[in-house]
Amino acid sequence: MTDTPVEVRSGTARSNGSAFAERGLRATVAELVERVKALYRADGIPWVIGYSGGKDSTATLQVIWKALQELPPEDRTKQVHVITNDTFVENPTVAAWVHRSHDAMRIAAADQGLPVSTHVLSPDVNETFWVNLIGRGYPAPNRRFRWCTERMKINPTTRFIRSVVKDNGEAIIVLGARRAESAARAARIDKWDEQSVRQNLSPHNDLASALVYRPIVDWTDDDVWLYLMQVANPWGFDNKQLLTMYRTASPDAECPVVMDTSTPSCGSSRFGCWTCTVVEKDKSMSAMIQNDAEKEWMQPLLDIRDQLADASDGRNRRDFRRLNGRVSLFNGQHVPGPYTQDGRAHWLRLVLEAQTWVRANGPDDVREIELINLDELHLIRHIWVSEKHEHEDLLPTIYKEATGDPFPGQTKYDDQFPFDTEDLAELRELSRSDLQYELLRELVSVEHSHRVAARRSGIWGDIDTAFNRSGFSSADEAIDLVRALTRGRQSVGAGLPVDFGTTLTEVIEGGPADEST
Repeated sequence: MTDTPVEVRSGTARSNGSAFAERGLRATVAELVERVKALYRADGIPWVIGYSGGKDSTATLQVIWKALQELPPEDRTKQVHVITNDTFVENPTVAAWVHRSHDAMRIAAADQGLPVSTHVLSPDVNETFWVNLIGRGYPAPNRRFRWCTERMKINPTTRFIRSVVKDNGEAIIVLGARRAESAARAARIDKWDEQSVRQNLSPHNDLASALVYRPIVDWTDDDVWLYLMQVANPWGFDNKQLLTMYRTASPDAECPVVMDTSTPSCGSSRFGCWTCTVVEKDKSMSAMIQNDAEKEWMQPLLDIRDQLADASDGRNRRDFRRLNGRVSLFNGQHVPGPYTQDGRAHWLRLVLEAQTWVRANGPDDVREIELINLDELHLIRHIWVSEKHEHEDLLPTIYKEATGDPFPGQTKYDDQFPFDTEDLAELRELSRSDLQYELLRELVSVEHSHRVAARRSGIWGDIDTAFNRSGFSSADEAIDLVRALTRGRQSVGAGLPVDFGTTLTEVIEGGPADEST
């Protein structure tokens, strides 16, 4: 390690306020390594290091790794867990880098006799992006409805840390958070530091019995890159390739390992989910495609993301009801609900077609890529048929048309359901509206499910739910009814008289009923 100046320019790197300004890189890092060693030996609490594969978490892990290397074997008494979130929709280039780095870490830790174990954490299949968006119909996430973060990132991380706490009583979480990332991040770190219970350790705001340590909290962007370029990666990866990956992307910060809802969204950072719609544009993937011909295969993924982010297009594919069947208003304006059956089928087709195209036209290392996995597909099929009563069972047909291969599952989801696809098509033809068809289809499904059940308790509630959901002649009628009921509640609340002899048509239209209705 030397103190020779190295000019590194990446992202929004600052040129002043360096943590190395007073004593230089070598002395500063050596002092930090000594602090890490002392903290490690101070107790028997295991460490959990958040590693995203980006520059900050890489620098943090290198410092910890160096400290472990310098400790005598008899002092390496407690486990260091390296954790990474894999949401199944990570930027494929970054995801591949992270998985390779985990492999390298396992080999290096074993060879060097270090108590380091690696863990790739994933959401339960019930909480993945596609199961919620394509299966349940959740609209694409936005700043006001960021439903993805907790399910896909916070929950897997929390489950792992709680398991460590359960086995050991406490855990120390090591993060690459830095004040220089943003003013908001600096303010949060200062607030956490005020609550420090031990030197360099502060309590986690959500996880009891967990303490947080931020070794490089005062480093600038330039400090991080200077360190990574000057100090060899101890698990055998080339940090210059990491710098190259950053250079091909936009100059924002990396996507951190998300620990709580105060962590900035991946949508405003360099590396995150390729499906992220929290911001208007995915600058990182766009830049990768533009700057590197070998990344052009990601264009179909970017096209899907952009279509998901198109608010007007998404609104046209959404139901007028919420998941619970109710119609919602906000300030008198109708709020659309989840994606419709046609909308969900559309997104599934796009994803499967993109996966098929990438496998056929992408480089060798993505020929087996899974944009959506079989566990997700099986659960989506279950949700469509069993929970949404969509007995057309569209998923196997869409899969065959998009991939050219038969769906690897049972041919018919429910062999005992009395109507087949042609019967349902005839029922749709005979129905006066889509809503009437949905109502009749759900009523048949409810009767079937209760007929094969051991007990028929609850059937009347399910029938009532079906009528509440679809017992209208049109979406406009349902929306107008909710507006009328809202006005009625407001009138009662304001103490205004209500004419109980007024007809529903008069209430909805705001005038006398037409004699022909």
